Amino acid sequence: MTSTVTSTPSTPDDFYDNAMQIAWKFSYDVSDRRLEALYRRAKKNQWDSDELLDWDQTVDSSRPLVNEAQNTYCRMPFYQRLSKSQQEKFNAHSTAQLLSQFLHGEQGALMTAAAVSHSVPDASAKLYAATQTMDEARHVEVYAKYVDKVAIVYPMSPMLKSLIDATLQSGRFEKIMIGMNMVVEGLALGAFNNMYRQTTCPLLRDITFNVMRDEARHVSFGHTYLGPLIAKMHPDDVEDLAQFAFDAINVIVQSQRTGGGHGTAADRTDPGFVEVLKTCDIEPEDFFDGLEEAAELGITMDLPPGPVHSLKQLMMPA
Repeated sequence: MTSTVTSTPSTPDDFYDNAMQIAWKFSYDVSDRRLEALYRRAKKNQWDSDELLDWDQTVDSSRPLVNEAQNTYCRMPFYQRLSKSQQEKFNAHSTAQLLSQFLHGEQGALMTAAAVSHSVPDASAKLYAATQTMDEARHVEVYAKYVDKVAIVYPMSPMLKSLIDATLQSGRFEKIMIGMNMVVEGLALGAFNNMYRQTTCPLLRDITFNVMRDEARHVSFGHTYLGPLIAKMHPDDVEDLAQFAFDAINVIVQSQRTGGGHGTAADRTDPGFVEVLKTCDIEPEDFFDGLEEAAELGITMDLPPGPVHSLKQLMMPA
């Protein structure tokens, strides 16, 4: 397939050596009936995107892919002062930037799931991790196809890449599962849920629905396998894992903090989001000043009623 994607300044390919434990297990008995049930569900619910999804649907990237009323930025006086064409372009490109994060994040999930399959010292967990690896490969496939239809791709956000790199380089399968199956997958599950509710595109809604079903199993795997394992660990090891989880959550929290009212730290340092603004003929500093203006007027960028807040509703309760 020939790509028609319009590339913005892209994330350079990255390579690094990584020491990771390899665990052979010669006892093939089922260690946990809950894991066995998850594995059976994963096998039963495999799906082929070529058969399940209607790829002949036209995607018009010049029209909003999400309900504009759900765009938190539309409350800003600055946004309301933009021309109609700028508003439409910003909606299209900010959505494309989010979809690009879905795609890049799924590649990270593919690599972490594969790492768990060869490092977890449990035969049942290996089998499940292998099904998750297949799930993530399928997610990369479907989002790559959809982004190709949109024909706009943005680079991976520094926050997301640093979070996944820290997870891949942690050296322990427990940390990889915390970083991906609980933190990153929890973040993604909320974002997918919100996209499913907000999108006006039938194809994107169908993609996201099927991806969400897979992701829910992945989060369940993290809780099902790690819970009993951590309960048996030495307190020092538990503290080490807790610190890793705290650091991972803190990366997200810090990225969502506002810098003196001038937008979130992630927005200001994310070259992809800055490129969105420039593409829409919006000066980045003017945009972030507009966020400060909104804050002074008591206008927040919080999600409207209905959407899922990943950090508060999915990760923190865990």
